[in-house]
Amino acid sequence: MLIAGMIALALGTYAFRWSGPALRDRIRFPARTIQLLEVGAVVLLAALVAVTALPTASGHFGFALPAGVLVAALLAWRKQPILLVILAAATTTALLRLLGLP
Repeated sequence: MLIAGMIALALGTYAFRWSGPALRDRIRFPARTIQLLEVGAVVLLAALVAVTALPTASGHFGFALPAGVLVAALLAWRKQPILLVILAAATTTALLRLLGLP
């Protein structure tokens, strides 16, 4: 059952990735739809960052994690390489926790 699921997912992924180049010249989206899809992607990523970076279930809101996310957002806004963004955010969070900040 597991192998059948893996094969089905692999075939589905291949078909989905193949459909983009295959249908590129056949389907045209209006400019408004393209703009809404771009904005939707940004909103989705922002929501993902907010849910991941701002824990609310425990009621304890530390400073280190949001500070790391802020550093990552600043570096991403300045168009730095993604590896630098991730390492800087992780380092900022780790150093602040090492200094005793929650």
